[in-house]
Amino acid sequence: MNNCFIILAAGDSRRFNSKTPKPYYLYKGKSLIKHSIDKAKNFKKFNKIILVINKKHKKNIKNLNIKNATIIIGGKTRAESSLKALNFIKEKKIKNVFVHDAARPNFSIKLLKKLLSNLKKNKAVVPFINSPDSIKYKYRKNTYNLLRENALLTQTPQAFRYKDLYSLVKKQKGKIQDESTLFIQKDLKVKFIRGESSNYKITYQNDMETKKINYGIGFDVHRLVKNKKLFLGGLKIKSKIGTLGHSDGDPVLHAIIDALLGACKMGDIGEKFSDKNKKFKNIRSTILLKQVIDEIKKKKFYINNIDINIITQKPKLKKFKKKIIKIISELCNISTDQINIKGKTTEKLGLIGKEKAIACEVITSVFNYNE
Repeated sequence: MNNCFIILAAGDSRRFNSKTPKPYYLYKGKSLIKHSIDKAKNFKKFNKIILVINKKHKKNIKNLNIKNATIIIGGKTRAESSLKALNFIKEKKIKNVFVHDAARPNFSIKLLKKLLSNLKKNKAVVPFINSPDSIKYKYRKNTYNLLRENALLTQTPQAFRYKDLYSLVKKQKGKIQDESTLFIQKDLKVKFIRGESSNYKITYQNDMETKKINYGIGFDVHRLVKNKKLFLGGLKIKSKIGTLGHSDGDPVLHAIIDALLGACKMGDIGEKFSDKNKKFKNIRSTILLKQVIDEIKKKKFYINNIDINIITQKPKLKKFKKKIIKIISELCNISTDQINIKGKTTEKLGLIGKEKAIACEVITSVFNYNE
C-alpha cells in the first residue's frame, strides 16, 4: 500500500463571503475539510494524508485537532500548492496520488475504490458527470451549441500515478483548473469514470442546504461526598470529594446529553439511562454520550455548538477548561471552537456555595441536514 491523499485548501474562498474560511465552515456538524479527512482515513488505503492550507488559516486548522495527517502551507496558485505537496512526498516511495478539493465533502468511499481500481491500468483517472442543462460555448463573436452528452463536468478526487503527475506539475508555470488539465494539454490519456451527482463543489454559502436550527437545554446537579471520584466533562480531577451518582456522576456530560436529546426531540437522560437499571451502575458517562452521538447522527442531526456553565465553588476550573473542551470535542466529533465553557460560583450561597453540590447547565444547537 503506497498511496497518498492530498487535500487542497489553500485558497482565499472570496466567493464564499464569510469571516470563517470556507474549509473550516461548519457543514453537517463538522468543518468542511474534516469530511474529506475522515473519509480518506476510513478508506484505509492511504499511507499519507496531506493537507495543503493557506498560511492565514493556521489557527483554524489548529482548532480542528487533526491527527494522522500532515499539514503544509500552500502556494499562491493551485499548481504551486500541488507541487509543494508532491515535493513533500518525493522521498516517500509513493506510487499513486489522489488530489482532492476541500470544497467537495460529499464524495463516497465507493468512488475512492473505483478510482484506485482504475489506476491499475491507467496513469490518470478522473470522475465526471454530464450536465443536466443545455450548454452553449461563446468564442469571440460566435456562440455554439454543444452536445451535453459530450460535455464532461469533472470532479475530485482525481487519481494519478505519482511520477507522471509530478513530471507535469513541476514544469507548470501558469494557472490550472485541476490536475487532469495538465494531461489533456499534453494529449496524454485520461481515464474518465462515472462520478457522483452528490459530489458537488461548495462555492457559495447557499450551497450548504440546511433545515432550521434546533436548540436544547440540559441541567444536572450532584451531591459532593467524600471517597468518591470527581469527573467533569470526561476529565478525572484530583479532589478530596467527588460526585454521588448511579453512574460516574459527571454533571457536565449528563447536562450535554440532556441538551442534545432535547434539541433532537429524543426524550431525556433518565428515560434512556435509568438509574434503576443495574447495567448503568458506575458506567462512565463518556460511554453514554458516545451512544447518544451515534443515535442523533442516525437521525441526521449534527451539532452546531455547545455552551456550558459549570457551577461550583471548588475546584476552580480555569486550568481544566482546555482539557475538558478537548475531551468533549473528541467525544462529539466536533472542533474545539464549537465548544465554550464558563465557570460559575454561587458566591458561597446554598449547597453549591458550601461545597456540598456541583451543577452544570448546557445550551446546545443542532442542524438537521438534507441528504
